[in-house]
Amino acid sequence: MKPTDFFRNHPVFRHDEFVKAHSGSGERSALTSQTALKQHVAGGNLIHVRRGLYAVVDRGLEPAEAPVDPYLLTTNLTDDAVVAFHAALQFQGKSYSIWHRFHYLTRHRTRPFSFRDEEFVPVLVPLSLRSSPDLGGGVAERRYAGGMVRVTTLERTLVDLLDQPTKGGGWEEIWRSLEMVEFFDLDTVVEYASKLDSALTAARVGFFLDQHREALMVEERHLEELRERAPAQPGYFDSARTPGKLVQGWNLVVPEEILKRTWREVG
Repeated sequence: MKPTDFFRNHPVFRHDEFVKAHSGSGERSALTSQTALKQHVAGGNLIHVRRGLYAVVDRGLEPAEAPVDPYLLTTNLTDDAVVAFHAALQFQGKSYSIWHRFHYLTRHRTRPFSFRDEEFVPVLVPLSLRSSPDLGGGVAERRYAGGMVRVTTLERTLVDLLDQPTKGGGWEEIWRSLEMVEFFDLDTVVEYASKLDSALTAARVGFFLDQHREALMVEERHLEELRERAPAQPGYFDSARTPGKLVQGWNLVVPEEILKRTWREVG
């Protein structure tokens, strides 16, 4: 495959992808492919974002001025990277605030990375899901901006944010963002929450659904399955052990701001 043909369908790409496509049946060597990449970087056709990662420069633009889509970049940071948490909601137009931090799920141990004014933060897939070929499910591929983005579904994102709320910017941001979603497949939500095998997460998810019964058309069977997995003893809703009211059905001490959604009074 000619480099320009590959670039046309891969606005952001990894070195190994290009070598595989460019070398074809083995007529070209990896060294030849590397030389081609260097030539296109030198010619202003590509941006070398970081080791092993490139972005295509649109014709007529200078590399320093060329936009690089952050979702395409995130998806290509590792061979299994999945846009997740707040970034997943933002990609799907369901975030209350706009962030320039993009969390992504991966099996690989790698470091956070900054490019221009944006930060890309890896999050290891939970150990119980790491061997699963689909990272535990709830991963979708979307055609976007001339390329392909891997992103967690709204159902998985809901559970992941309640499991790791520090990736969502605090309870107000999480609540306001999730309340922008008109519909969840609740059977899928419950199934994925069960996979994480966390009593606290099951209770948080159950509490959220309980609080939004009417809006999300939550059935009692969804709540019952989550109640069975809730903590046996009362515990705090958040890691800061914020005082609040004990919600008996979920054995959670829930802060007043979440119980009453007090941010609505000033938002």
